[in-house]
Amino acid sequence: MSEQRGERAPDAGGPGGRSPSPVSRTAERDGDPGTPGIWQDSRVPQNTAQPAPADQPLAAEEPHDVADTLPATLAARLKRDADGLVAAIVQQHDTGEVLMLGWMDDEALRRTLTTGRVTFWSRSRQEYWRKGDTSGHAQWVKSVAIDCDGDALLVRADQVGAACHTGARTCFEAGGDLGAAVGHRPENETSEEKTL
Repeated sequence: MSEQRGERAPDAGGPGGRSPSPVSRTAERDGDPGTPGIWQDSRVPQNTAQPAPADQPLAAEEPHDVADTLPATLAARLKRDADGLVAAIVQQHDTGEVLMLGWMDDEALRRTLTTGRVTFWSRSRQEYWRKGDTSGHAQWVKSVAIDCDGDALLVRADQVGAACHTGARTCFEAGGDLGAAVGHRPENETSEEKTL
């Protein structure tokens, strides 16, 4: 449910001040153009490159006008854990199906917001991994939202194939139901929140 072991990251680095090694931002921009985000400049073509094949190294970094860091206002809203990470829930954009949970640091979030592809920080391998680079099971970003407390992200994406490294459509399908007692709302209770 947490990290897809079948995915290979294009580079290491990450939380705690470690700098990732250079990778091709062009190779990262191979997603759906979508609507302009907070980094996109209308003068800069977005999402025009083709992905590098999984068995070939990514090209050297090319100059571009997309910011290399999160905007300060967004970074200030994030409440990270002790390792500098925020939980990222991935949901299928059109069905609402909850696919998986991954972890992002500021750089993984920046890549996700600017490339059109979902990127995570692998806690076990201590490197970035862009979902689908080796498996072909890419997650194409449709939207990213932050929760009210700033400690979780909701990534709505178009999932290609299985989201789970086990081959299951979702990590929660693979993990299985825990058999919780089913509750029932009283008939006189509405779905509207009661105010004090």
